[in-house]
Amino acid sequence: MTLSEIAAGLEVTTEQETRGVAAVDDTDATLADRFREFADRLPCTPAAAATLVTEYAAGASVGTAAREAGVAPVTGTKALHRLGEPVQPLGPTGREVVRDWLDARLSRTEALELAGGDATDFALAVYVETHDPVPGARDAVSSALAVETSDPLTETRSGTDEFL
Repeated sequence: MTLSEIAAGLEVTTEQETRGVAAVDDTDATLADRFREFADRLPCTPAAAATLVTEYAAGASVGTAAREAGVAPVTGTKALHRLGEPVQPLGPTGREVVRDWLDARLSRTEALELAGGDATDFALAVYVETHDPVPGARDAVSSALAVETSDPLTETRSGTDEFL
């Protein structure tokens, strides 16, 4: 028996639904309007931040999204950080080095060498360490980014106290 004989008489009776990331925006205000209350704490205009977030959410890199918004990639990274997006230019060791430099335990030359990035990465890491995300900004942008920030595997992990 051949495959064509097995498939003879089969027909498709239902259609497959297109699946995608569900994003619910329950506000009538545009992103730029929602960012206006944070304008004094963002490194770019609310309109530029809205374009940046829209492009970034569509899958563009930070650099590409920033260029579309008419701002430098460094400014785009800073804006995403201030809006609550977890943007980090250095790894955990590099972040510790930046903290040590900020606490004056290392010279800048030593810190740049030990951090593992270039001067731009170091400067962005310093900005991230010294500027917290704007309170409430993550809520204003959450529907646009549609990114779950909680760990979905939390309940599958055991606590470290079970080894004691």
